[in-house]
Amino acid sequence: MAASDSAMTADGFELFVRRYQDLVYATAVRLLGNPAEAEDVAQTVFLKAFQRFDSVAESPSAPGWLRTVTTNACLNHLTRYRARWRFFSELGSTDSDGDDVPYEPPGTTSSPAVLFERADQHARLEQALQNLPDHQRVPLVLYHFESASYQEIADSLGASVGKIKTDIHRGRERLRRLIVDAVPQAHGSR
Repeated sequence: MAASDSAMTADGFELFVRRYQDLVYATAVRLLGNPAEAEDVAQTVFLKAFQRFDSVAESPSAPGWLRTVTTNACLNHLTRYRARWRFFSELGSTDSDGDDVPYEPPGTTSSPAVLFERADQHARLEQALQNLPDHQRVPLVLYHFESASYQEIADSLGASVGKIKTDIHRGRERLRRLIVDAVPQAHGSR
């Protein structure tokens, strides 16, 4: 490879990283609940992307590929570096699709008050997600943020579909309590 080809690849990869760094980091921090660990996983993901840069650089499937690689890297990280998954099979497997916590990223609207409120809700949600235990946060994030099916999550985590439904349900309930408990503190400090 000529020096000019190497420089073009380096410049192209830098643009690629800038384009997708938020996507990779946000996926990782939601799954891991730890910004420092998410940064480590993001570096690993971009190392893999660099190794395959010729095939992913201009591919329209690059965002999906990055999400998949990030998700797998996070799951590997959790398995390798944290306590093993704790699935509580004695819990019931009640499915409560009606109890979803709505996720609305801060949108564009003309009202600064609405923007501020949505940003505040988003921040509370992100903080509450970080406070969930791994066995609830990971399936919940995969289901609601990564649009994985119960079966896909169960296959990824090596658990039954019923167990995944239970963990997601319990995660939603705990997330709801964490968000509700945070509201008086957030409004009381203004």
